[in-house]
Amino acid sequence: MRSFLVTARTAALATALTAMVAIAPASASTSTSAPVSASGARELPAVTARAETPALHDDEAGGNADADDPAIWRNAADPGRSLVIATAKEGGLRVYDLDARPVQSIPAPPPAAPDDAPGRFNNVDLVNGLRLPSGRADLAVTTDRGHDRLRVYRIERSRSGGPLTDITDPAAPAVFSANQDEINDQRTAYGLATWTDRATGRSYALVSRRERTSVALLELTPTTGGKVTYRKIRTLDLPDSFRLPNGTSWTPCAEPGALPQVEGMVVDPASGMLYAGQEDVGIWRMRADLTGAPKLVDTVREYGVPATYDEPSDECVPGADPGFGGTRLAADVEGLTLLTEPDGDGYVLASSQGDNTFAVYDRELADHNEYEAGFRVTASSAALDGSEECDGAAVLNAPLGRKYPNGLLVVQDGHDTPADADRDTTGFKFVDLGHVMSAIDD
Repeated sequence: MRSFLVTARTAALATALTAMVAIAPASASTSTSAPVSASGARELPAVTARAETPALHDDEAGGNADADDPAIWRNAADPGRSLVIATAKEGGLRVYDLDARPVQSIPAPPPAAPDDAPGRFNNVDLVNGLRLPSGRADLAVTTDRGHDRLRVYRIERSRSGGPLTDITDPAAPAVFSANQDEINDQRTAYGLATWTDRATGRSYALVSRRERTSVALLELTPTTGGKVTYRKIRTLDLPDSFRLPNGTSWTPCAEPGALPQVEGMVVDPASGMLYAGQEDVGIWRMRADLTGAPKLVDTVREYGVPATYDEPSDECVPGADPGFGGTRLAADVEGLTLLTEPDGDGYVLASSQGDNTFAVYDRELADHNEYEAGFRVTASSAALDGSEECDGAAVLNAPLGRKYPNGLLVVQDGHDTPADADRDTTGFKFVDLGHVMSAIDD
C-alpha cells in the first residue's frame, strides 16, 4: 500500500547499517543506474499492458473494493484456462480469466461483532499440491488483515459456482493478536509469501505485521475434516532504526507509534531465501525459515533522510538528504515476485512505487542479487493505461495458452484511468512476459 510518507527522491546507495545487520557485498549495490532525464525521472524501457480488469472503487457504492495484490494460478490441464486471483481489501477476493474478465467474487468476512473491524484481504499467494484427506489440492492463501488471520481457498477450475472454495478451519488462530481489542487496533496480518520446503514437503506462509517490523513463519496443516489451519513456528523482527555512515542513527518517519513495516515478499524455493520489502527502507534477503542474519540487498533513495511527521497534513516533511540512499528504488518498496527461467537463472522483480517503475535483480546468491534492469508499465491507448503506485505484482514464466504463450506479468494499478469522478479507482494490468523479457535484455 502506498504510504502517506513523503520524503526526498534523491541519493546514492547506502554503505553501512547497524552492526546487528549483515550487509550484502558491494557488488549488489554498484551497478550502473539508468540514465536520468532532465525532469529527474529514470529513463527506463516501457512495456504496455495487453488487458486490464474492470475498475474497482474504494467507496460504499463500490463495496470498498481496493485492488492490492495478485497471484497467477496455472491450469496444468488447460493452460489457456488459467486464473488470476487478486485481493480487493474490504472488497474480498476477485478471480479473473486471462482476458481479465471476472470469474468469481468472494466477499471478505463480516466483523466478529458490529463494532469490530471487518474482513480485509491484503495479500494473496498460492500453494501447489497440499495433501488433504481427499487428495492433493492447489490453494490460494490470503491475509485477512481485518481479522488477523489467514484464509485458505481450494482451487478447482471447473467447479460449479466458481473455482474457489473456502476451506479455512473455523478454529484457525489469530496470527499476531492476543484478543479482539488488539485485532481492532489493526496491527495484524499484512504481507504474505507461501513456501513449500523441498526437503520436507511441508508448506508454510510467511506473514508480516502491519505497522511493525515482524515477520512470522506459519506451517499450513490440514485437518481430518478437510480444512486447513496453521501454527506459528517462529517470528523475526527486522530493525526499525539504522546506523548511518556519518555515525548518526536514522529511523524512518511514520505516524506516531508505527514502525517501518514489511509488505511485499517472495520466496525463492531453489535457494530457500525470502525476499522482503520493508517499505521505507529497502529489500531484505533472509532464510525462509527465519534463521540466520538478514541482509539488505538494496535501499530506497529516501534511506537516511531525516523527516518530521506533520499531524495536520498526515505527512512526513523531509529534511536535507545526506546522500546515503539507493538509486533504483523510490519508497515504498512494494510488490515482490520471482521470475524463474528453465536453466535455473531468473530474477527478483520489485515494485518501486514512488516513481512508478519496476526494479529487476539477479536471483543468484553468487551474484549477490545484483541489479540487472528496470522498466515501466505505460499506457498503450487512452482506454488502456499503465501502472501507477503499484502495490502488488505476480509473474509466471510458463506458457498460458494462445493468449500468453511467453508467460504473464500482472501488476496492480493504483490510479486506474480514465478515473470516475472523485472515486478512488484501482485495478490490475496484464502484460505479456515476452515484452518484459525483451525490455530487460535490451
